[in-house]
Formats: sequence, C-alpha cells, structure tokens
Amino acid sequence: MSSDKIRQLHLAAQKLINQGQLKLAHGACSQILSIEPKHADAHFLLGMIALNMQQMTKAIGLINVALTASPDNAEYHAFYARALVLVNRYQEASDAVNTAIALGSNKAVVNDTIGVVLSRMGLHVEALVAFNKAIDIDATTPTYFYNLAASLKFIGKFKEAKAAYDRVISLQPNYYAAYSALAELQLATKKQNHIQRIQEQLDIVAGNVEGQLHLCHAMAKELECLGEFEKALEFLTLGNQAKKQQIAYDVKSDEKLFDSIKQSHRTYSKENRLTGHLSKTPIFVLGMPRSGTTLVDRIISSHSAVVSAGELQHFAVEAKKLTKTKSRQVLDSETIDAFSTLDFSELGASYLRSTASFLHQGNRVVDKMPLNFLYIGLIKKALPNAKIILLKRHAVDVCLSNFRTLFATSFSYYNYSYDLTDCGRYYALFDNLMEYWKSEFADELLEVSYEALVEQPERQTRNILNYLELPWEESCLNFHENPSPVSTASSVQVRKPMNSSSIGRWQKYGNQLDELVDFLVKQKLIEH
Repeated sequence: MSSDKIRQLHLAAQKLINQGQLKLAHGACSQILSIEPKHADAHFLLGMIALNMQQMTKAIGLINVALTASPDNAEYHAFYARALVLVNRYQEASDAVNTAIALGSNKAVVNDTIGVVLSRMGLHVEALVAFNKAIDIDATTPTYFYNLAASLKFIGKFKEAKAAYDRVISLQPNYYAAYSALAELQLATKKQNHIQRIQEQLDIVAGNVEGQLHLCHAMAKELECLGEFEKALEFLTLGNQAKKQQIAYDVKSDEKLFDSIKQSHRTYSKENRLTGHLSKTPIFVLGMPRSGTTLVDRIISSHSAVVSAGELQHFAVEAKKLTKTKSRQVLDSETIDAFSTLDFSELGASYLRSTASFLHQGNRVVDKMPLNFLYIGLIKKALPNAKIILLKRHAVDVCLSNFRTLFATSFSYYNYSYDLTDCGRYYALFDNLMEYWKSEFADELLEVSYEALVEQPERQTRNILNYLELPWEESCLNFHENPSPVSTASSVQVRKPMNSSSIGRWQKYGNQLDELVDFLVKQKLIEH
C-alpha cells in the first residue's frame, strides 16, 4: 500500500515541478520521505525545487544525498554539476558532468543540462555534442535549439547558429529572446530582413515587458542595418523604458555603491599591501561594458603564453563568500563594508583555486569581466602582482553602446543601461572611480584607449605586451583568426579584423542623443 502511495506522490511531485507549483511539489516530496526517508528521487526533486528557487547551497546538499543513494544516475550528476557551476565550483562541476557523460542518458533534458554546464564552463565545442544529443532525442523543444544556437555563435559558426535560432522561432513564435539573438547574427537588407515578422510579434506582445524588450532590440538592429538609425533608437527607447519602469531603477543606488567602494578602500588600504597572494598568473581586463574589453582579451589570449577564461564572476563571488554577509546581492554596501575584515591572502588563494581549471591551457589567465573595475582596490590587496588593464572609450559611444546592448536582464548591475541619461550618469560614476584608482595605483595599472588601439594596433599591442612582460608575437595582431570561443556581446565583432566602424557611431542618431551629450559636456567628460 505504501509503495502505491509513494508512486502517486512521486508522479504528482514531478508534474507539479513541471507546472512550476514548487510549494505543492515540496509537500509531495516531504510526504514521500516521511514514508521512505532514503528515497533518492524525492531528495533529488527537492534539490530541483531549491535549484529553481536559486537556493544553490541547499540544492547541492539535497542532490548529493540523492547521489549517495543512487551513484550511477546520470541525471543526478548532470544537475549536480549545474548547481555547482552556478556557484563557480568549476572543478567539482567538471568531475560531475564528466561522470554524467560517461554514464550516458537517453533523456533529452539530461543531455541539454550537460550542454548547459559545459557551455557555462566555456567548453562550447563539447557542449554542442550534448545539445545535439538532446535534439536527436527530442526535436520539438525550442530551448534545446536555443542553447545549441548560443554555443554555435560563440565558436563562430554563425550560419549554423542562424538556422538554429530560426528553428526556435518556427517551433515557438513567441520565443522572444531568439529574435534579438538572431538579429545580432545577420546583416538585414531591404530585400532580406525580418522587420515584418518582428512587427507582427510586437503587435501582440502588449504587457510582456521582457518580450517587448527583446523584440525592440531585434527591430532596432535590423533598422540600423538599413541605415534608419533614428527610427532604430525610437524602438530601443520603447523597449528599454518599459524595462526601466518595471525595475524602478534609480541612479542614487549606484551613487551610494560607488561612494561605499572608495570609503571602504580608504579603510582597508591602510593594511600592509603585500598581504595578498603573490601569484603573477592573473590578468584582469576591465572597464565600462562595451568599451573594448573583449577586443583586448582576444589580442592578449592570442599569445601562446596566455589563455582567456572569459567573463568570470569568480573574484566577486569569492569576495562575497569570505565576507560572510547575509545579503542576497554579490556587491552591496554591507558586503563592501566587510572588505576590511578579509584575509587578503585567502581571497587571492580562493580566487586562484576557482580559476585553476583554466591553467592547463596556458601559464597566464585573462579574466575579462568588465565590472571588475569595481574591485580594483581589492584585487590589488588580494593579488598584488596581478596585471590590470583598464579600457577607456569615448563617453557617448560607450553610453550608446550600453543602451543598444541587451545584457543579462536578471543581472541588476546593468540596470542603468535602460535609459540613455542613466548611462551617462553611470559613466560619470565610473570615470570618477577610475580617477580615484589611478591616483592610488599610478603606474600599476595600464590604461588603454579603444580609439588609439584601433588607430595604432601594433603600437598599442606592443605596449600592452610590454606591460604584461610578454615577448612580442605576431599572432596578437591576427586576433580575429583565434578559433577559441567568445561568449560575450562582442562575439560576432571580434571574429573580424580590427576596424573603426564603431568609432563615432553616436553621430548617426540625430538629436535624440542631445540630452546625453549635454550631460556629458557639463560633467567635462567630453568636449563640444
């Protein structure tokens, strides 16, 4: 009798999770465990509920219990890896996902999850194998094609990526993220474009802020290809303003954050600066998003002694862990205030451990998370021998590029990007903080002008390599031939030779940028 009850509860729990009714699913799993405390799948399903609720530590613990009871279950290993990779425990995630691959599975969702983990780790070629297996089993789920398309794009297979995104839309016409992703891959022409298809979706998307955001960005990209820049900006404004209203962004929150960063540094900088880990392995490339960080990353990682780890959140996450603050945000005033309590040597060591999986490919590692500019003071304490390259680009071009880019919408640190003037205000905060860091660290940082790099590529590249104490290699000038994956917003651009097409782009958009330009002039960040 109890076995029948367990079967009923088990089926109910699975169904409820698929329906998003997590509280009811939790109750069903708890009932199973009250009858059979060692029921592996009940623990696993509870782990899945925790994973859906972003409770990663809890998810890892619960899935680990399931694995103890059923160590040969590929599905458990796959989702265990997914939870681990989300908290940057890459080596453990690698072990778990490799076990899942070795065990094998005939479930599409398991193979897709394996692909997602591999993709998150930057192993996009390997991820393609898993995504294709998922599609071989189930060719009706659009998410599998969407994930496949992303990895194809990151490794430069743009034609195949376009086909996969088109398949997503054919399976689910309201899969809005596919429209914006597809628009980034193609050059629309008057004869070949998707403007009508996008407009048809815009006509029925009312009330769906995320959907409108993706569609407006897709429309803007296609209009830009047709030379209709002012009309493109109107669509960007339509989509972005709705998102800004939804999140209720106020620049004062970032003003407080930036002030806290400087104040905290004035406190912890009084400690002996050589208290950190003395490794010379890390290279940090940082600056405002869309300022040329990916370009510099590709130049440097084309050197035989360097490998790119991509945009890592590892330093921020490791700092957060060590502060032991209770807040949900990775960086907030509470966490910043706790920086002075850190063991800087341990922070440096924990960061190096978290990035150790990249070391087999080279003896220097580039971390090109742009927002690490917020952590320059802490990086210099934790890793005093790390090299830091700061990108600077014309303020209006940077602000416009941020406004035109659809960042991860769940990542609150890009909330400024939904309003042009907010982009300007954020840039002013960035510039002020950079002046502070430069006054503190002087010659220890290398500032690189994006415009100078484009105009004088060899001269600037030699300057960068000299700063990094690396010998000259011609391959650094041929960065566009670098076959390694690129999983940033610039993944398409950096597959092409260096060009000046993005310099002065803002001048094409007419008087709609006047308010932004006036603000930047008043802040003395640009000249008339």
